[in-house]
Amino acid sequence: MTEWIDVIQTRAFAEGERVVIEVDGSEVAVFNLGGRFYAIEDICTHDGMELASGEREGDEIICPRHGARFCIRTGKALTPPAYEDLHCFPLRVENGMLQIRDDRWS
Repeated sequence: MTEWIDVIQTRAFAEGERVVIEVDGSEVAVFNLGGRFYAIEDICTHDGMELASGEREGDEIICPRHGARFCIRTGKALTPPAYEDLHCFPLRVENGMLQIRDDRWS
C-alpha cells in the first residue's frame, strides 16, 4: 500500500485554490472547495490534456482544450467529448497537513 504524501498546510490553502502535485509519477490536481479538499487526476480522459489550468465553475473543472466537464468532488465525466471518469485520490489532514495517497493499485 502506498504511503501518505504531504501536499500543503491547510492554513496555506485558500478556498477556491488549486495545486498540482506529482504522486507516483502522475500529476494530480488538488482543490479546496468551501474548506473541503478533493484530488483528481490532472488529465482529461478524452485526449490527455491537463485539466488544472481550465476554468472552474462551482465543483466542475472544464478541460481547456475541448471543453469536457468533470466533477471535482467525484471525478465523474459530465459532458462530451469525455465519457470516462477521472480517478479521485483519498485525502486526509494530519496535524494541519493535507496528505494524499495513491490507491490506484491497492
